[in-house]
Amino acid sequence: MTSSMATADLQVSNRPFESNRDTSSPNRNLTPVTTSVGPTGALEVGGCGLSDLARRYGTPLYVLDEATLRGTAQAYRKALASHYPGSALALYASKANSSLAITAVVASEGLGLDAVSAGELLTAVQGGMPPERIVFHGNNKSRDELQLAADLGVTVVADNWSDLELLAELGLSQPVRLMLRFTPGIECHTHEYIRTGHLDSKFGFDPDQIEPVLQHLKGCSWALVTGLHAHIGSQIFELQPHRDLAAVMADALKLARELGHPVSDLNVGGGLGIRYVESDDPPSIDEWVRTVAEAVAAACHERGLDLPRLLCEPGRSLVATAGVTLYSVGSRKEIPGIRTYLSVDGGMSDNPRPITYQSLYTAVLADRPEAEASDTVTLAGKHCESGDVLLKDLALPPSQAGDVLAVFATGAYNASMASNYNRIPRPAAVMVHDGMAELVQRRELPEELLRYDVLPERLRPVL
Repeated sequence: MTSSMATADLQVSNRPFESNRDTSSPNRNLTPVTTSVGPTGALEVGGCGLSDLARRYGTPLYVLDEATLRGTAQAYRKALASHYPGSALALYASKANSSLAITAVVASEGLGLDAVSAGELLTAVQGGMPPERIVFHGNNKSRDELQLAADLGVTVVADNWSDLELLAELGLSQPVRLMLRFTPGIECHTHEYIRTGHLDSKFGFDPDQIEPVLQHLKGCSWALVTGLHAHIGSQIFELQPHRDLAAVMADALKLARELGHPVSDLNVGGGLGIRYVESDDPPSIDEWVRTVAEAVAAACHERGLDLPRLLCEPGRSLVATAGVTLYSVGSRKEIPGIRTYLSVDGGMSDNPRPITYQSLYTAVLADRPEAEASDTVTLAGKHCESGDVLLKDLALPPSQAGDVLAVFATGAYNASMASNYNRIPRPAAVMVHDGMAELVQRRELPEELLRYDVLPERLRPVL
């Protein structure tokens, strides 16, 4: 069956799971844009039955919908072209979910990428991202990482004086493109762990350091200051902080150009939130981009500045909604009058966000997503940790061991923050599209968890 035939069949036999889904702004949906209810009432994503995927690849399993990922990338690109009168580029914040496959998709859609480690840099390059579209972040870059960034020819985001000192010591034959990050002093309403724009932050130069840094770099032949960067946080629904940021950044841009630096890029970071639960109401991608673009253009016009290239760094809003995590239901513990625990075969090792940020999610039984939810359970992980709870007071239909549970909006900060706690292997990941599923990250095996262990000879057991 060709992909076109598969798509046509889906349109005939399936119906959307979310009747009011926003196809133009996937971050406003609970589920991937291709999520549908098949003829038997079971959930499908990308034309693939979720329970079928669980049986084929095992659980826990990360499922990534290619159509949602591409649609989100296209939404950012279209919005920037529509609302900003100058050149613009969206950079995928790969910390959200770094893989060769995701890099290949966003690169093919014309986006750039930001990386924060040697591993993310190498993944970006090997995934097909052109170095000229890569920026390298981090508040504590090593000498080796900076050397790699310079060798690759990517733009380095200078976060502090240590970055500048290490770069100076490298003895570079060609100037490195620099983007200076500073804290704009802007507060926003989000979890304290993911606020980055306030003054009390580990990231960036303080505002009163901008001029001394720019003055210092005027005498550095190894440096070419081409951009400025600021970021206010993550999972933000407010628009006003982004308007405020534009004025702060335009002032810095004016100063940099007055000091003789050829600054052409203004990077406003990311931060647009997504819908994890029904009550979440994030702005659309178009609305967010329009707000940022109009504010930057107006701030530059007020100061008589030629428009810079506008950069933004969507991460969560680009990839989160494309992801679904599948679990198999296991044991059940009922405590009369208190709580019922329903355990699954994953938990905090594949999704640490609930225990870290008290994050909420939406979940359904993959084969009965629309059945009456007459049961109330607390979804518990399998780790030896009382706090390993994915969801509290989840309404579900009656379930039994072996049922497949689908948790939505897990494409960001699940795989990338996964661990081997309790020496549990990391899940596999598949990408789905047009009725096909392709393995993009294989499942770890228990024996592979020993590959870096070294047992000294003196500790070896005597047989």
